Amino acid sequence: MAKLFRILITGMFISFLGSLPLGTLNVAVMQISITDGIFPAANFAAGALLVEIIYVRLSLIAMDWVRKQQKLFMILEWLTLLIVLALAVSSFYAAAHPSVKKNVILSSTLHRFWLGLLMSAINPVQIPFWFGWSTVLFTKKILLPRNSHYNFYIIGIALGTILGSCVFIFGGKLIADKLASNQNILNWVIGGIFLLTAIIQAIKMVRKKDPLHQMEHPEEVPYKWEERMIERKDNSLKD
Repeated sequence: MAKLFRILITGMFISFLGSLPLGTLNVAVMQISITDGIFPAANFAAGALLVEIIYVRLSLIAMDWVRKQQKLFMILEWLTLLIVLALAVSSFYAAAHPSVKKNVILSSTLHRFWLGLLMSAINPVQIPFWFGWSTVLFTKKILLPRNSHYNFYIIGIALGTILGSCVFIFGGKLIADKLASNQNILNWVIGGIFLLTAIIQAIKMVRKKDPLHQMEHPEEVPYKWEERMIERKDNSLKD
C-alpha cells in the first residue's frame, strides 16, 4: 500500500507542477472564471481533465502506437496553434470593443464541459509530457506495468490537475473581483498571453522542440530537476 501511495503522490506532484505554467488550457479556464464564473470554469476544467486521463491511460498501455502517430500530432499542433491565435484575436476584439466584454469563443453557446473536452483533445502538448514522465518512472521502477499502479497513478494525476485548475479558477475570480471595472484591461492582458503562447509554440515547432520531437526523445521532459532528485535518492539508497 505504501508503494501505491507513493505512486499517487508522485502523479499528483508532477501533475500539479505541470498545470502551473501558463498555457492554452489554464489561461482559458482563468478567463472563463473571470467572465462567466466559477461553475462554468469548473465544467471546462472537468472536460479537459477527462481527456487528460484518457491520454495518460493510452500512453501507458499503447506506447508504441502513440509514438507512431506523427502525422496526427502534426495536425493537432497546427490546429492548436490556430485556436490559440483565434483566442488571442477574440480577446483583443473584446478589449477593443467594451460592449462585447467576453471572449466570443470561450463564452460561446457550447457547454463549457464539451468546450474543455474539445480543446484538451486537440492539444498535443500533454501527450509527450506524460509519455516522457511515464518513461522516467518506468525506468526508475517507481511505476510498474500493473493495473493497480496505473489506477493510483491516474488518480494522483487527476488530483494534481484539479488542484492546478483551482489555482487558475479561483485566481481568475479574485482578479475579476479586484478589476471589475477594468474588464478591457484584463482582455488585453489575456489576449497578450494567448498571443505569447502561440509565438512560443510556433518557435518550438520551427526548432523541432514540439511534441513530435519530445515523443522521439521522451527523456527530454519538463522539470528535469525532479528526475535528478530521484536519481540522487536512488544513489543514496545504494550507498
